[in-house]
Amino acid sequence: MDHNLQRSPTETASRDELIVFVDEAGTPIGTGPKAESHHSDTQLHLAFSVFLFNSHGELLLQQRALTKKTWPGVWSNSCCGHLLPGERTEDAAARRLNYELGLRDIDLIMALPDFRYRAELDGIVEHEMCPVLIGFTDAKPHPNPEEVNEIKWMPWSDVLRSVADPKSELSPWAIEEVQLLAESEAFIAEYSNLLDMRDEPST
Repeated sequence: MDHNLQRSPTETASRDELIVFVDEAGTPIGTGPKAESHHSDTQLHLAFSVFLFNSHGELLLQQRALTKKTWPGVWSNSCCGHLLPGERTEDAAARRLNYELGLRDIDLIMALPDFRYRAELDGIVEHEMCPVLIGFTDAKPHPNPEEVNEIKWMPWSDVLRSVADPKSELSPWAIEEVQLLAESEAFIAEYSNLLDMRDEPST
């Protein structure tokens, strides 16, 4: 199956400009332009994170584009993004996987539905309700240079060691997400199933 899809050149120029502000219960209360809404006192808004693993159990990491307003050049999980008004989390994740990495038709599983965080770098704050989804693929990513500077696959055991290091190169939200996934029985079961399927003899 072809996992690559032609990207829409107008996605970030039009549809992806608004983010959805929410109250503490996660109820939408307004929208705002993405770039202008991220500043020293960014309002809580809807987002998501995706962790993609291959059949070797390695995690796909991306280095964020150097031109990004938030955390430029920082290594993070496979894909992150914001929900458009009225958009489902799973649909937003699929949209951004295609746009950032040229990947499509990946079954995503909700792993951490209640994750949220607030982080600051160089005076810019991210403040998100950010459910975490996981997926599995051996398709070759085709990074969009406007979004992604570089990618790499890393063994999960190395990722776990990395987030335990105070000098970890990963984004603050990715560090928290990795730590929570490592404690999640549901995630551990899904990851173990992946490795079991890899080790099954072919018939």
